[in-house]
Amino acid sequence: SNSKGCAELVASAFRNSFFNPANYEQHGVGLASVRAGNVIGGGDWAKDRLIPDILRSFENNQQVIIRNPYSIRPWQHVLEPLSGYIVVAQRLYTEGAKFSEGWNFGPRDEDAKTVEFIVDKMVTLWGDDASWLLDGENHPHEAHYLKLDCSKANMQLGWHPRWGLTETLGRIVKWHKAWIRGEDMLICSKREISDYMSATTR
Repeated sequence: SNSKGCAELVASAFRNSFFNPANYEQHGVGLASVRAGNVIGGGDWAKDRLIPDILRSFENNQQVIIRNPYSIRPWQHVLEPLSGYIVVAQRLYTEGAKFSEGWNFGPRDEDAKTVEFIVDKMVTLWGDDASWLLDGENHPHEAHYLKLDCSKANMQLGWHPRWGLTETLGRIVKWHKAWIRGEDMLICSKREISDYMSATTR
C-alpha cells in the first residue's frame, strides 16, 4: 500500500511540474494514475500469491497451506480494473485536463472478503476432495484489512464493477480446469471477455 501511495505522489508531482492541467491547452497532455485492488483471474502463475497457490495445490491433489485466513483484501477479477483503465484513457483523450488525477478501481465493499472465505469457496467450486490447512508458524506481519475507496470513479466516470466475488472465483476455476483439459485458452479468454462486457454493472 505504501509503495502504491508513493507511486501516486510521484505521478502527481510529475504531472504538476511538467503537464499541469491548468496549462493543458499549451501542452495537450492528460496524465492520470490508476490503482487496482487485489487483482485475480485465470492464467496467473505467480508464486506466493493466494489464488495461484490454491490452484497449484488443487491441481496436484495437495492441501492448500494458508497463513492468514482472516486477512481481508479488495479482491477483483482482472477485467474489472482493466475496464476502468480504458474509461480513464477515453476521458483523457476527450477531456484530458478534467480527468488528470488519481483513480481507484476496486470491488464493492461487500466483496472485500477474508482469505478464509476465498479458500472455502474455491474448495467448494473445485470439488474432488480439495481442502486447506492452517499454517501455524509465525510469519512477517501483514495488514489485516485493506480496501479501496472507488466512489470517485463511480460518480465521475460512471464506472462500477460487473462481477461479484463469487462469480469471479467461479470464472477462475472454470478457466483453470479448461487449461488442464488442454482447451484453446485464447478462445476461452475471448469468451470470458465477451461475457464480462455483456454483464450489467452491479
